[in-house]
Amino acid sequence: MNKLLLNILLAITWMFLTGDLEFMNFVEGFVIGFVILWISRYASESTKYISKVPKVISLVLYFLYELLVANIKVAYDIITPRHRMKPSIIALPLSVDKDFEITILANMITLTPGTLSLDVSSDKKILYVHSMYVSDPEKFKKEIKNGFERRLMEITR
Repeated sequence: MNKLLLNILLAITWMFLTGDLEFMNFVEGFVIGFVILWISRYASESTKYISKVPKVISLVLYFLYELLVANIKVAYDIITPRHRMKPSIIALPLSVDKDFEITILANMITLTPGTLSLDVSSDKKILYVHSMYVSDPEKFKKEIKNGFERRLMEITR
């Protein structure tokens, strides 16, 4: 059985056992289920799920941090009289090669204020990204590749 499905099943079981059907109780059950699966990881052959959950949490927290920073940057630029925009379209070479990885990466970039994924090359090797703030294109590429793309590859590989 898929470990994620088993963890969700344990969380739902926890909700029914405690009689509290609120979301926070589901989260508690999910954490308890994860701990149970982590302790029993030696009884099963696969520990892949156990090692990926912290990486997923890391990606989500990194995305939320980048989302907050980008929101503040765009809001500050809008509120102040001087505009600091240096818009540019960047051709970002991709290390991810599967369709769902490219889609997730493009969506994370688009959901971050000030950036927009425009297109993917026909050979799926380059993602074209518009950004409002590009002072150094190479630095921008490194930030995406070492941030979103690296964390995404840790999860999917």
